[in-house]
Amino acid sequence: MRVVVKVGTSTLTYATGRLNIRHVETLCKVLSDMKNAGNEVILVSSGAIGMGVGKLNLAARPQDMPSKQACAAVGQCELMYTYDKLFSEYSHTVAQLLVTGEDLQGEGERHRNFTNTILRLLELGTLPVINENDTVSTGEIAVGDNDTLGALVAVSVGAELLIVLTDIDGLYTADPRRDPAAVLVPEVRELTPEILASAGGGGTALSTGGMATKLTAARICMERGTDMVIVSGAQPEVLYDVMDGRSVGTRFIGKGKA
Repeated sequence: MRVVVKVGTSTLTYATGRLNIRHVETLCKVLSDMKNAGNEVILVSSGAIGMGVGKLNLAARPQDMPSKQACAAVGQCELMYTYDKLFSEYSHTVAQLLVTGEDLQGEGERHRNFTNTILRLLELGTLPVINENDTVSTGEIAVGDNDTLGALVAVSVGAELLIVLTDIDGLYTADPRRDPAAVLVPEVRELTPEILASAGGGGTALSTGGMATKLTAARICMERGTDMVIVSGAQPEVLYDVMDGRSVGTRFIGKGKA
C-alpha cells in the first residue's frame, strides 16, 4: 500500500518546542516497520518552526515573519538530522523535499517534477520526508496548512491512504476540550454542513493547524477517491491499527468506495 503519514508539531515536540524523543523514536520505528512489511511510506512532517523555537531557546513562538522564517531554517536542520539518524538505525534512507503550494497545484512543470521525483524516490526504496518551505514561502507559514499539504501529496502520488497524526483522537461532534458531551465520529462519507460546523479553532501554541484545515484536507482526498484517517499521535503504534483496518480515530471514505 502507498500511504502518506502527516505528523503535526504537537506530536513531535513538547510545549517548550523541544523534541519529544519518545514520540519521535517510536514514530520512526513504526514507519520503518510499515516499510519492512512492503508498504511505500511518505512522511509529511511539520515541526520546523516549533523545533527552531526550542533550539534557539525562545520563550514562545514568534509572531513576526522574519523570526518565524529564522526558526524554520534552524528547526528544519534539527528535524532532518533527527529523522536521518533514527531511520538509519532501521536501515532506511530518507530524502528531504521542501515544497510550496505552487509545486503541487495544476498540471504544470513544477507539479510534474515533484510527482516524478517522489515516484522515483519510492522506486529506489527511500522514505521521502516532505515539509513546506517555510523559509521562503511566507504564505504557507501564515496558513499553517501542512494538513492540506499532506492531502495534495497523497492525491498527487496516487496514495491509497492519508493518515493524519494530531493531538486529538479524531473528529468530534463538538470541541471535546470545551464540550464534555462531544462524541467521536468514527466514519464520514460526506462532508455535510453539520460536520463542517463542528470544526473548532486553531491548534496549539506551537502548531498552526486545527480541525478546519483537516476537513479541507479530507475534502481533497475524498474527491479523488483517497481515504483519510485522523487519529491521535500520542501513541504512534496506533498506525498499526489504522493499517490493519481497525476502527480508530475518524476515517473519511474516498468517493466511489464501498
